[in-house]
Amino acid sequence: MGAKMTEQLLGEPAAGRRTKILSHLDGRTPGRSLPGALYTDPDVFTSEVELLWRRRWLFVGTVAEVPEPGDYVTFDVAGSSVLVIRDDDEQVRAFHNVCRHRGSRLVTSGNGSVGNLVCGYHSWTYATDGSLRYAPQLSPEIDTTCLGLRPVALREVGGLLFCSLAAEPDGDIDLVADQISGYLTPHRLDRAKVAAQVDLVEEANWKLVMENNRECYHCEGGHPELTCTFFPTWGLREDQVPDRLRPDHDRYLLAEADLMRRCDELGIPHRLIEDLVDRPLGFRIQREPLDGVGESFSADGARLVGRLLGDLDDPQLGRCTFHSQPNAWVHLLADHVVTFAVTPISPDRTLVRSTWLVHEDAVEGVDYDLETLTAVWRATNEQDATFVRNTQLGVSDPAYVPGPYNDAERNVDDFVRWYESQIRSEAQEKGGAR
Repeated sequence: MGAKMTEQLLGEPAAGRRTKILSHLDGRTPGRSLPGALYTDPDVFTSEVELLWRRRWLFVGTVAEVPEPGDYVTFDVAGSSVLVIRDDDEQVRAFHNVCRHRGSRLVTSGNGSVGNLVCGYHSWTYATDGSLRYAPQLSPEIDTTCLGLRPVALREVGGLLFCSLAAEPDGDIDLVADQISGYLTPHRLDRAKVAAQVDLVEEANWKLVMENNRECYHCEGGHPELTCTFFPTWGLREDQVPDRLRPDHDRYLLAEADLMRRCDELGIPHRLIEDLVDRPLGFRIQREPLDGVGESFSADGARLVGRLLGDLDDPQLGRCTFHSQPNAWVHLLADHVVTFAVTPISPDRTLVRSTWLVHEDAVEGVDYDLETLTAVWRATNEQDATFVRNTQLGVSDPAYVPGPYNDAERNVDDFVRWYESQIRSEAQEKGGAR
């Protein structure tokens, strides 16, 4: 078969899928949720993998997950497995988790620690920097320097790790890093450790998972544990606050003023920076007050960990919340950090990985109780899983008609606008736009 014919056979289905996803986007009414097919169609999902997940910077974890040389974690997305490892020189690197011999998965566990990376199939052995060290019975005429593990672009931002599967990653990560690093560094994730990590597979499209996180419209009735410390008026303008929530909002304003004063005294940035629609790595970051004592995610807002992060000595720093598109949100508090990484599995299944970090010297059972530390977000995640599962069922129903967003859902609308913009720009680059 000729190369041209092969290219046509491979290219036409992809072009057809791109045409389909663009057609669905053409049918969207601005200010309303997406058409149902964009949450359910397998061809749409395949196009998203091609146009988005293999092209954008993805949150994969934190430096605290690979604290020592030889420590590694894997991140599986869009059919690719990425191996993130700290090498013998203390540098965190990322590689495709694929042996350079005949393609076997190099490591099969989600995390661990190694001296060398040894393929379980034919014992090809790689150093932690990815170079090939040993290949039994390989001809001496073969240049082994060309057979190291294939690198994946990796960028650390204040202890958060992002990777890109693109052959030529965009430089947006550096521009974002310049704006958010100051918010992250006081928490010193390089001096933190993993207290717990929970994987939850939610039965919904990845966009529904992200949309659900981008609003608290559902929080008042849906998250009783979370709203012990989350103010129920989050996302509402002053003129939108209903009378029944006015006491909560007045309390929020007082807590906000006190938090801003504390942050200014400590030289900790707190203002809102939001660029959610127009850039490849859409993001939002802000330090906001917590209700009650204002220290942590607990029933009364009091701290959950006796040892504060980094060199912080004031526990009443609320929450610094960072989220990025397509797949992350992070809450940084004085006593702990909780990160969330979203990865699509199929059109209607999504993995949400939640990771709790505490100070590297904090002792479980002495400085914190693990059950109490994780209680609020374990409950909240389970509640959200139910919400998005029911929504997936609804958008799959022929009776579904996209409904209008309200002002409290403006970040949802921003996410959807970002999604449409990124899909269109990538499809146009690949020749699929009309």
